[in-house]
Amino acid sequence: MTMCRICGEALDIDMESARLAGSMLGEGLLCDECRNDPPKFERAVSSAVYQDELREMIHLLKYERLGGVADALGDLLAASILSLQDEAARELIVVAVPLFPARQRQRGYNQSALLATAAISRLRESAPAWRLRPQHSLLERCRDTASQFELSAHRRKRNLQGAFRANAEAITPGCEVLLIDDIFTTGATARECARVLRRAGVGKVWVATLARAQTPQVALWEESRRNAVQGFT
Repeated sequence: MTMCRICGEALDIDMESARLAGSMLGEGLLCDECRNDPPKFERAVSSAVYQDELREMIHLLKYERLGGVADALGDLLAASILSLQDEAARELIVVAVPLFPARQRQRGYNQSALLATAAISRLRESAPAWRLRPQHSLLERCRDTASQFELSAHRRKRNLQGAFRANAEAITPGCEVLLIDDIFTTGATARECARVLRRAGVGKVWVATLARAQTPQVALWEESRRNAVQGFT
C-alpha cells in the first residue's frame, strides 16, 4: 500500500507508479489535502487501520471505562513511535491530545494519556537513548466540542476551532513535541493541535496514533450517519 508521506492516507496508486513518482519528486508522495493545505505537523504515523479487533479494544478503552486496555495496546503504539526515531529529535516532549475537563472526569481518565504512558514504558526498554518526556499540561482543551465521530470531515475542522490552548510559558522555543492520540480519522484534531503548539513556539510536531481510519471508512461512517438522521425525519 502506498501512503501519503505526511499523514499516512492510503493513495490510489500502484507500487511501481509510486516508486517512479517518488523518485521524481524526491521527498515522496502526498495526498491531495496535505499537498493543498500542508499541516503544521511533520509526519503522522499509526500502528494499524481502525478496524476489527483493534477497533473493539479502543471502544472498550474509550466507552466502557476499561483503562487497563491501554497497557495491552502499549506495544502497538510504541512500534509506531519507533518509526519516527531516525527523523525526530533525541529529546521529545510527549503530549496527549487533551479531553475537556468535564468529559475526562466523567470517563475517569484521558485514554490518550494512558496510551502514551504505556508506550513510553516500552520505549524506555527498546530505545533507552531516546528521551521521551511526558508533559501533557502543555496543551489543554478549553472548549467542549461535539463528538468528532458524529460530524462530516468539513464540520470536524469547524468544530475544533478555538478548542485547544497551549501553555506558551512552559514551552521552550524550538522544542519538538510528540502528539499522542488514539485514532487518526480525518486528521482535523492533529492539525488543530499542531497549529496551536507551533504558534506557541514549538519547533516541530510529530503525531503518533494507535489506529488510523482511511478515507473509505470515513465515507461509510458519514453515509451511515446521514441515513440514521434521515430515518428520524
